[in-house]
Amino acid sequence: MTAPLERLRVEPADVGQRLDRYLATHLPALSRTRLGELIAEGRVRVNGGEAKRSHRLTDGQTIEVEVLPRPPLEATAEDLPLEILYEDDDVLVLNKPAGMIVHAGAGHSSGTVVNALLHRYGALSSVAGALRPGIVHRLDKDTSGVLVVARNDAVHAALGRQFAARKVQKTYLALVHGRLEQDAGTIGLPIARDLHHRTRMTTRRRDGRTARTDWR
Repeated sequence: MTAPLERLRVEPADVGQRLDRYLATHLPALSRTRLGELIAEGRVRVNGGEAKRSHRLTDGQTIEVEVLPRPPLEATAEDLPLEILYEDDDVLVLNKPAGMIVHAGAGHSSGTVVNALLHRYGALSSVAGALRPGIVHRLDKDTSGVLVVARNDAVHAALGRQFAARKVQKTYLALVHGRLEQDAGTIGLPIARDLHHRTRMTTRRRDGRTARTDWR
């Protein structure tokens, strides 16, 4: 089956831009990760030839992008190390290392906490769906810390209610560059996905979820 083809023409205002940044602006339906994959696979051509992500555009160049969908994601078992802090018949508590993703998503289909859990324990709760078995909450890729996993649906639902009701207290330790003017404070701003950097969150959107962070 022939992949859909997007054709773009570089205008004077876009001269000098990097290819990857240009595509992220003009093809917002595709994530930066997916665009990078298409470039690496040779499915992005500039004036008929393959180009690198860092290619600088010139006036009048023609860009063609083969928009191929990703194959469907699956959660499969992988033999990966896990540091288990506690376990019983209902829950698992583990220490997620920095650099490890919790579950499969855009650009990441292996090497996740879920892959490791499936190898070690097999079936977990199904409440969060086939790609996130047992996952009640998440930690960012570069954040290390405690992760609670549900082993059955009843416990998953109960834990989910506790998180939703803000009965779970989370404490984060962070290194801050610079000097804070106060010893403590509260950040009360809505948080949402950044529209320009899909792997980041932002407090600049008004339609975000209510969030409160007390720091000291």
